[in-house]
Amino acid sequence: MIEDRERKAGKELLIIVFRAIVWSVLVYFYFNKPKFYNENTSVESVAKAVLVFLGASLVVSTLRLTIIYWYIRKHNFKSNIKDNFILGINRIVSILNTVFIVIAFITLFKVDPKDFIFSVSIVAAAIAVTFKEYITNMINGLIIMFSDRLSLGDHIRIGNNEGKILDITLINMILQNEDSDMVIVPNSIAFSSVIINQSKQNTKKLSIDFDMALENGYTPEYLENYLNKVIDNYSANVVPGGLTVKTLEINKDVVIFKAMVLLKFYDKLKEREIRRAINTALIRLSATLKKTTSPNGEDNVSKSKTTSQEKELL
Repeated sequence: MIEDRERKAGKELLIIVFRAIVWSVLVYFYFNKPKFYNENTSVESVAKAVLVFLGASLVVSTLRLTIIYWYIRKHNFKSNIKDNFILGINRIVSILNTVFIVIAFITLFKVDPKDFIFSVSIVAAAIAVTFKEYITNMINGLIIMFSDRLSLGDHIRIGNNEGKILDITLINMILQNEDSDMVIVPNSIAFSSVIINQSKQNTKKLSIDFDMALENGYTPEYLENYLNKVIDNYSANVVPGGLTVKTLEINKDVVIFKAMVLLKFYDKLKEREIRRAINTALIRLSATLKKTTSPNGEDNVSKSKTTSQEKELL
C-alpha cells in the first residue's frame, strides 16, 4: 500500500555517502588518468558522464536532505512524517535527476550543448502542444504539494469522489474511498474543482439524502427525533446535538430530505455502522404506511402496525 511506505533518513544518508565516495574516485581518475583510460576512450567517456551526473545529483540530494531535516526540526515532526512539502521536494529532485541524466548522455556522446539546445527549441512547441495536459498536471501537482490546504491522509470530497489522500504524484492524486477502492483523480481536475476537506474541520459531516412519500406527513422535526434515538448507541462518535434534518425539495409525491450527522473524529468503520443504522431506520420508517384497498374498491391509506423495534426507538 502507498500509505505504508515511509522515508528512511538513515538509508538515504548511506546512499549519499556511497555516491560521494564513487564521485571522489572518479574525480581522482579525471585529474590522474590511469593507463586504461588511454587504451579505451569509451571507458573515459562513460566515467565523465557518470561524474557529471553524480556530481550534480550529489549536490541536489544533499540539499534535499538538509532542507527536509530543517523542516522536520522546525515543525517538531517525526522523522518518518509524510508531508506535502517533503513530497514536493522529492518530486522536484526527481525532475532534476532526469535533467542530469540527459546532460550525462550529452557528455557521453560528446554532443555540442549549443546544437542540442537548438534542436530541442525547434520541437519545443510541438512537445508543449502534444504534452500540454501532462505539463498542466505536473504544474498543478507541484502547487498542490506545496499548498497547506491539502495534506497526505486528509479526507476530502472532489465532486462525486470522496476518500483519503494516499499519494500525490506529478500526474494525479490518489484517493482511497470508503470501499477501499483506489480512485485516481488528475491534478488538473483536482486543482480546478471545488474540494471539501473534512480533515481540516473540527468535526466530520456524515450526509445521507433520502425521500419520503408526501402522504406520510413526516416533518424534519419528527425525523430528527426519530433518528436521534437511532444514534444514541454511537454517542462516543457523534457530537451531542449534531444530527439535523433539512428539507431539500418538495415534489408532487415525495419530499427529499437530507440528514447530517457531525462526527467527533474520522473513523471509517464507525461511520459505516452509523450510516447503515440510519439507512435501516429510514427503510423501516418508510414502510410504516401501507396502501390498502377497501371492500368497496376505494383506496385508503392507513398506518401499519409499529414493529417492536420501532416502539423501542420511538
